[in-house]
Amino acid sequence: MRILINVVLIILIIGLILALYGGIQEPIKFKAEKDRREQVVITKLMQIRTAQELFRNITEQFAPNFDTLKQVLETEKFSIVSVIGDPDDPNFKGVITYDTTYSPAIDSVRALGLNLDSLKYVPFGGGATFNIEADVIDYQSTKVPVVEVGVKRKVFMGRFGDTRFKKYDQKFNPESPLKFGNLTAPNLSGNWER
Repeated sequence: MRILINVVLIILIIGLILALYGGIQEPIKFKAEKDRREQVVITKLMQIRTAQELFRNITEQFAPNFDTLKQVLETEKFSIVSVIGDPDDPNFKGVITYDTTYSPAIDSVRALGLNLDSLKYVPFGGGATFNIEADVIDYQSTKVPVVEVGVKRKVFMGRFGDTRFKKYDQKFNPESPLKFGNLTAPNLSGNWER
């Protein structure tokens, strides 16, 4: 009888040790995985922002979807204007000339290492794509292009994309997006940059 009680106590102690270990490890794993996944998604959002800026340099607007973004960056050209002379110098007496050359946008895309085919896919998202919206708004009596690209955290957080993990990080909300841009103001900042 005494041996049976000792064995049950040992099993109970081992079970409590395992439960305690699991309770300590879960918040550590959550934090590490959250930081890792968010950093990969932020890197992808920064690439999309760069591609949108290239698109804007060509069209003076932002791309409303990834197909248009890809098509323009693969087929269009940047215009490069060289100014010969100084138009801002009131004492300049020579002739000011403008020389325009063109450079394929795809060369810049390749130089930056952007993969236009996979740009729209959310890392760890299982084939999910980023939400993208572009518009032209009146801002301080001027028409300006705006864009917003992002994804909700629950899409890329996998098993950690649940509200129960909020107990480990009070700021964590799986419904909140990781995004850049703003549809109400000309701003390309990411919400991770605050």
